[in-house]
Amino acid sequence: MHTIDNCIVVVTDIFRATSCMVTGLAYGVGSITPVATVEECMDLQQKGYIAAAERNAMKVEGFELDNSPFSYMDERLVGANIAMTTTNGTLSITKAKSAAVKVLVGAFLNLGAVANHLRSQPYDVLILCAGWKGRVNLEDTLYAGALVNALKDTYIIAEDSALLAARAYEQAQSDLLGYVSTSSHVRRLQRLGIHKDIAYCLQHDLYDVVPVLRGSTLVPM
Repeated sequence: MHTIDNCIVVVTDIFRATSCMVTGLAYGVGSITPVATVEECMDLQQKGYIAAAERNAMKVEGFELDNSPFSYMDERLVGANIAMTTTNGTLSITKAKSAAVKVLVGAFLNLGAVANHLRSQPYDVLILCAGWKGRVNLEDTLYAGALVNALKDTYIIAEDSALLAARAYEQAQSDLLGYVSTSSHVRRLQRLGIHKDIAYCLQHDLYDVVPVLRGSTLVPM
């Protein structure tokens, strides 16, 4: 089992936290501060941050932004500082930051940009799939597989979990939307009518932005 103290950690939460983060920074958001709890997010909101809070795929009452990437395409957010808490993704980032060499945010939306950056790095890479409340989920595993495949000529695959993810992605890549259609989180989101978000988050390489954690804040690299 690898420890993360000599690793660059790539955190992914495809539906939808890291897809929101990549989209927001690509559209000119100044910074995004991920926090683990609603209370921390509320504290930052009171300090002037625009705040986004999601639990169980729904916006928490009293916060301005939800967890849809389309909400981050708003011109009034250009240059803004956003505080964000989500059920899975922001918790994973806050856990990774204490020991990792560097924490990056990955999504299908910036897959190529993340892979290009990692090819130049002298560190091991750990892909941290946020999953759903401590459980494995399909879409984050498929992203891990896509990144493993993109890096297979540069890195040695050291874990069977990475190999399994890569094989799953190879099987799914021609129809990702169909492949995840029966997954638990897609069913959860579809009950909320978020079909548009699901299709958007599975698109590859829309943006050439790599969010990196500087201190406690995500900014474009």
